[in-house]
Amino acid sequence: QVQLVESGGGLVQAGGSLRLSCAASGSIFRLNVMGWYRQAPGKQRELVANITSDGRTSDGRTNYVDSVKGRFTISRDNAKNTVYLQMNSLKPEDTAVYYCQFTSPIGVTYWGQGTQVTVSS
Repeated sequence: QVQLVESGGGLVQAGGSLRLSCAASGSIFRLNVMGWYRQAPGKQRELVANITSDGRTSDGRTNYVDSVKGRFTISRDNAKNTVYLQMNSLKPEDTAVYYCQFTSPIGVTYWGQGTQVTVSS
């Protein structure tokens, strides 16, 4: 079992920044994908960014939804079993509940409980 705990959400003005953190514990596999999804009120949940890992280094391949490219950066620290989402130049349309996701090498997916990000105009 894998447990995910998100932190770092909050209220910020447009143009501001936040950094989300997701700490994973439990049965952590060497090969995995971790990422962030978000769900705005009345909208479908969408992938924001994810990052792969071979379990040996903290480097990995990243993917971003087009709307956040150039503004958000996903990274991970394997020693701490933590993934981060640095969010800069935030816009009101970024307002959503952000969820951390962990996918094991055999396709088992775990979700965090979510952290609220609210961007005021």
